[in-house]
Amino acid sequence: MTRWVMVVDLDRCVGCQTCTAACKQANATPPDVQWRRVLDMETGAYPDVRRTFVPVGCMHCDDPPCMSVCPSTATRKRADGIVTIDYDLCIGCGYCIVACPYQARYRTDRANFAYGGSNPNEAEAKCFDERRLGVATKCTFCVDRIDAGIEQGLTPGVDPEATPACVNSCIAGALHFGDIERAESKVSVLLAKNHHCRMHEELGTGPRIYYLQD
Repeated sequence: MTRWVMVVDLDRCVGCQTCTAACKQANATPPDVQWRRVLDMETGAYPDVRRTFVPVGCMHCDDPPCMSVCPSTATRKRADGIVTIDYDLCIGCGYCIVACPYQARYRTDRANFAYGGSNPNEAEAKCFDERRLGVATKCTFCVDRIDAGIEQGLTPGVDPEATPACVNSCIAGALHFGDIERAESKVSVLLAKNHHCRMHEELGTGPRIYYLQD
């Protein structure tokens, strides 16, 4: 069975925020909403200080806390592991926003565009979805691209047209996407050959974004 995951090579990420911009362009999220963020972290003490950039977003958990608290069953987990939100069922209560330990969920009550006012730019007009107002939203792993690509016989993580926008945009080659159940996939090979960890694994959520770092 297919299980989509993302692998982030922290030694390659340069903190350019291109993935954040690509996500925003692809999904027309409001200025104050970032489904894909990059944390800037410093560790150690002078002079042995290390700076690390950490891309974060919805972890598409194996056991998502957001789903168990949803009173309307709007948050669902697909067989391939992608956690989705049915905007037609979501009542905007915000329980999932509080329950998410990764601060990956947002709610926007009224349209807000990059340059203010009620006039979206070309990209925003193309992707704007009124159903995302007053409900919970988050990263979807660009599920529409994945599904459309598979219908055309494309492979997510290999063919750009079927791969999340943030992965396609990464100038440093730090982001990878694919099916962890396929031993020959890029993500499986990377995880087999490198030390890796997941964010807040101790919570038992089973996050599906893996981080590589020597």
